Amino acid sequence: MGSIYGDWLKQQREKAGLTQQQLAEAAVMTRSHIAHIEAGRRTPSKEDARRLDRALNTGNVLSSFPPPEDAAVADYFESARLLEQQAVMIREFAYAFVPGILQTAAYARAVLSAAFPPVSEEECDRLLVTRLERAQLLADPARPVVWALLDEGVLRRPVGGAEIMAEQVTHLVDLAVRGRVRVHVVPYGTGAYPLLQSMLTLMQFEDQPPVAYSEGHYMGKLHDSPHVVSRLHDIYHLALSDALPLKDSVALMRVIAKEYVGDD
Repeated sequence: MGSIYGDWLKQQREKAGLTQQQLAEAAVMTRSHIAHIEAGRRTPSKEDARRLDRALNTGNVLSSFPPPEDAAVADYFESARLLEQQAVMIREFAYAFVPGILQTAAYARAVLSAAFPPVSEEECDRLLVTRLERAQLLADPARPVVWALLDEGVLRRPVGGAEIMAEQVTHLVDLAVRGRVRVHVVPYGTGAYPLLQSMLTLMQFEDQPPVAYSEGHYMGKLHDSPHVVSRLHDIYHLALSDALPLKDSVALMRVIAKEYVGDD
């Protein structure tokens, strides 16, 4: 996300002689939300922009010219990555690969090595370090709360081979058994369901509105609109209602891990 919009907002706020807290109170928002918009880390919803226009007496400038929303995944994921570190609750859905924050080093390298066009070994190493650094948020024993909703295909696809998959699935089991991550598996027998269209991450915060991040082929999008985020929450929970309970999901993952060990 570019910072032109955020810079202009900051200029108008300072021109009006307002602090971030004062603008937040006038626009019925939180100070941290204002700070993230000014820094270019958040895209304001249409209603946020309208309230900012009213508070700053800027007509409809902020609501008429929001930051561009169509960008490559690299740009949007950087915003999502920063928000990921601030979230108090993260809900992940994956239908192809294990979510990044839950990947083992070997599995992550196998995923990154499958990129097209191929990346160099040096670039793969750089991307791997970043991915493993993201996983450090799980070092805290309680925050953020993390749920992982996984299509069974994620567990059955032999990314990197049997040994790597056995380690990865066992890692998921360990996280679930320790209570650090709640893992639910949507079995093959469920058939088609709305979430299969893309990978999805839902994030909630202590003092700012929730956001969602979806990703497909070479594209990613950060969703800030309350209506869109609410709808994505709905389809997430719809899929969750068809998933196996935690205990049954762990049992299935243990069976799959043993199958990989047997194939090794």
